[in-house]
Amino acid sequence: MGRSFENRKASMAKTQGAKTKLYSKYGKEIYVIAKNGGVDPDGNLSLRRLIDKAKKDQVPAHVIEKALDKAKGGAGEDYQPARYEGFGPGNCQVIVDCLTDNSNRTFSEVRNCFTKTNSKLGAPGSVAHMFDHQAVLIFKGDEEAALEALMMADVDVTDIEDEDGMLTVLAPHTEYYKAKTALIEAFPEINFEIDEITFNPQIETPVTGEDVEMFEKFINMLNDCDDVQEIYHNADVSN
Repeated sequence: MGRSFENRKASMAKTQGAKTKLYSKYGKEIYVIAKNGGVDPDGNLSLRRLIDKAKKDQVPAHVIEKALDKAKGGAGEDYQPARYEGFGPGNCQVIVDCLTDNSNRTFSEVRNCFTKTNSKLGAPGSVAHMFDHQAVLIFKGDEEAALEALMMADVDVTDIEDEDGMLTVLAPHTEYYKAKTALIEAFPEINFEIDEITFNPQIETPVTGEDVEMFEKFINMLNDCDDVQEIYHNADVSN
């Protein structure tokens, strides 16, 4: 496999403050997806994926239910997605996905994170072309059987790798539901280690020396922004 997906997607430590931020992040995203696509997970596949992911991240049921109830009511904030791209410490490439009810505030906060860490906010599309928008499914299984199940379901698989029986299936993000459904139907007891749609960098950028501390500051500042949902990067950080 040789891939460290979780290292490339900046995630928050499991401190109490980080948990609160995590719950808020999921609550906001569940609310937006349910409001736009319906509150029934069986009829809203994006919602079902997000709820499954929230449960895996140990988000309490009451947080999920509160977001769904809010979406049912039809009132509340009108959040819009916003994506920012640029170059972080060590010239690494960064994508920041946000949900915002005030684009001016969000832009100002994200720009501040770049400015205060000697980073550069770029134009839309400035780095996204250097990432692959992919579905990533990692699970323990047999490569030949998994590949056969995916081929029978006519899934457009980008790559499948086997490391000591731990399989990594990569597919275009548009193939996520088809790929996951095919694997679940073929292997009802399947347990996904990683099950997500993400941005995977095509190349990594080494971040070394003094840039390491600045990179950590940069990521922490972004995570402290309420509107930031996900941070993707291609940094290969070494002390």
